[in-house]
Amino acid sequence: MLIRTVRMTFKEDCVADFLENFEKNKVAIRNFPGCEHLELWEDENEKNIFLTFSHWQSEEALNQYRDSELFKTVWSFTKTLFADRPVAFSSKKLQEVNS
Repeated sequence: MLIRTVRMTFKEDCVADFLENFEKNKVAIRNFPGCEHLELWEDENEKNIFLTFSHWQSEEALNQYRDSELFKTVWSFTKTLFADRPVAFSSKKLQEVNS
């Protein structure tokens, strides 16, 4: 499994546009083949910073999404709202610690 986190900083007057677009597309993104989990996080202190946190079956599955019309449509709109460059990274879970 591949875990993908994308940190996005939006122009303050564009936050509502981003949230509206995410709401409109979240089910399609979550149901894209290979996507197993999707969350949207908001920074605790900076209300114009959001992160997406997603689980993908593989890097290939993520790349298929990134090559899709869905991603191209969502991303082309989203990137017009940025106040700063997004930061994205992929990870894999090594261990989970329980009590």
